[in-house]
Amino acid sequence: MTSLSRRAFVTAASGVLLAGCGPKPRRAATAPSATGTAAPARPAANGVRALARSVPVRLRIPAIKVDTPVIQLGLGADGSVQVPPVTAHDRAGWYRHSPTPGQTGPSVILGHVTVGAHGDGVFRHLDRLRRGDRIVARLENGTSAEFTVTAVRTVAKADFPTDAVYGDTDRPQLRLITCGGPRTGDGYLDNVIVFAVLSAASS
Repeated sequence: MTSLSRRAFVTAASGVLLAGCGPKPRRAATAPSATGTAAPARPAANGVRALARSVPVRLRIPAIKVDTPVIQLGLGADGSVQVPPVTAHDRAGWYRHSPTPGQTGPSVILGHVTVGAHGDGVFRHLDRLRRGDRIVARLENGTSAEFTVTAVRTVAKADFPTDAVYGDTDRPQLRLITCGGPRTGDGYLDNVIVFAVLSAASS
């Protein structure tokens, strides 16, 4: 991702994450599609190479019993970043202007912690993940990208670590993000952020 593309992506994507995992995201600038020239694939520490671009269709997190379809999120007509709809059958959403899971760079997947009157959201227990836990993204081309959690952080939305979350990486990484911490009105004061790295791939 070029530095210009990265700046636009950060502006757009951070709008939804700082806004509070709810139906009222902050206004965001238009982000370019992540379909440009990819950085050369570099092996991770265990020798796993970056995967070809393929849209995620399902996400499994065994440690917290998550098994959810993945929808695509873009920008609304008003320029706001979309978030997953608040429904009884809550689903995670991949921000389609980020790399797909397994591509070089940080792939971003969002989920609600609660969905109003419907109760718990798909990422209700995201903060229970621990270093070493597995996350598996099933891709449209039939490949599965397996990630290993390296860190879980709860941060105040006012201090959202934009560079740590969206900064360029030379290997495939994953970011899962939801709300957390104390409630205030209809929202939450914090974000829960899971950092993970590609550790295996299978078809």
